[in-house]
Amino acid sequence: MASKRRHLRDAVSEACLGLPETEEILSHGSPNFRIVKGKVFAMFVVNHHGDERIGFWLASDAATQDHLVRAEPKHFFVPQYLGPRGWIGVRLDQGISWKRVAALVQNAYRRVAPARLLARLGKPAVIEPPAVGLTLAELDPMYSAVARRLRALLDEVCLSLPDANKSAQFGFPVWRAGKKTFAQFYHQQGGFVASFWVGIDKQAMMTLDPRFHVPPYAGHNGWIALSLAGGRPNKSELLALAVQSYRHFATRKMLAAQDASPSGRRQAKR
Repeated sequence: MASKRRHLRDAVSEACLGLPETEEILSHGSPNFRIVKGKVFAMFVVNHHGDERIGFWLASDAATQDHLVRAEPKHFFVPQYLGPRGWIGVRLDQGISWKRVAALVQNAYRRVAPARLLARLGKPAVIEPPAVGLTLAELDPMYSAVARRLRALLDEVCLSLPDANKSAQFGFPVWRAGKKTFAQFYHQQGGFVASFWVGIDKQAMMTLDPRFHVPPYAGHNGWIALSLAGGRPNKSELLALAVQSYRHFATRKMLAAQDASPSGRRQAKR
């Protein structure tokens, strides 16, 4: 029987979990690796806030960080949040050798491990290079063909409204009425989701439909999330949700333009 093609995620885990008394935990959707009940020394972070990197964040010191980032910007970068503490970001999608990755992981481990564990360290592990999971399309659902099709549909719906524009928030696309967000598109554990403002008074009724749920963080402000499972949502339904949300955030000038548009006049007759 042919062996299963080795995935990038397997190589990352092997590099970290082969060290003494380590474990993997999930934090903010990213795998973190730490000493058991101790400090984190590595994080596997894909497309963090839309940076389009397949990143491996490792504990380090400021001098090493400065040297590597200056000397080899193709392979190294300063990660968000942890960069000021000297951590380095390693790009796993730019051909860096796994022999070197294993050595960098061991150096990161040395920075947080107690002496009793350091005494058990041997040479860096020999990591078999992965065969798949080396591109964002393989790792991040937001780069899939389904995501591209759904984004295009939401663009068509949302950008049809006066002065609507597209931006990004935490790496996910959002659509705005001027500067105020009225629609969001993202991926969560259950699949792709589009989110709109509907008002707190309508949330309970809408959640009787299993496709809808009140999203965390924004739900208490009247937002609703619609599951796009299957990748073929109803365009008319999306438009109705987008228009309602848009009108909540739009300026008077935008509302007047929307009311004067052919779609606005059709809705007024209903």
